[in-house]
Amino acid sequence: MTFGFAPPPAASATRPPITAEMSAATNQLARMLEPSEWAAAGIPLLRDPREVVSSLHTRHLPTPDTAVVAVLDQEERLRASASFARRASATADGWVCRNALLAQLRRVIPHDLRRRTPVRTAVLLFCREGDARWTQEDGAWMWGLRDACTLHGLRCGAYITLTHDGWQVLGEGRAGRRPHAQAAETAEARRALNGTAPRAPRIAAGGGGGAPTSLSRATAR
Repeated sequence: MTFGFAPPPAASATRPPITAEMSAATNQLARMLEPSEWAAAGIPLLRDPREVVSSLHTRHLPTPDTAVVAVLDQEERLRASASFARRASATADGWVCRNALLAQLRRVIPHDLRRRTPVRTAVLLFCREGDARWTQEDGAWMWGLRDACTLHGLRCGAYITLTHDGWQVLGEGRAGRRPHAQAAETAEARRALNGTAPRAPRIAAGGGGGAPTSLSRATAR
């Protein structure tokens, strides 16, 4: 009589192999923030979110799939902002969102990495289809904004969605009906009827510590 142990079953028989697609999907899910995580992160509250939203909407007239990133000073005055269109093929990946935001921040305002404590705050307004409920794409933009702020020496500020229902500061519950996503489309249609050129996405750049410079129209995609 002999004694021994049966060999363990092959790994392939107990667990399917992890593919590159599965690994990428797992990493992608890790690069997004849930509303509860965002609310617990200590994001500074806007004193007047309606004013911030109205100001950015007036400057950039965002249509669905357009992001507007803005930098505010300690008095919540706008120092710089840029609007750009999200790529139609882009997936909800915070790494992609972070890179897009960081590229725009580097174009419009110097970094504050030499400061021990950030004094300027970046906020993000994203115009999209659908209702105001949180989506995975919102989670990716939240993750991207937080990471881009860290890499540019800024405080991470509010994340705002703009839909046909109006605007909403995610994680705070503050919202309003105007402006809304359709307002920009209506403005563009009015320009078309009047025979004027459509308004392009813009970059509004300001000085580092002084008064903001005048706005210049440019395309940032």
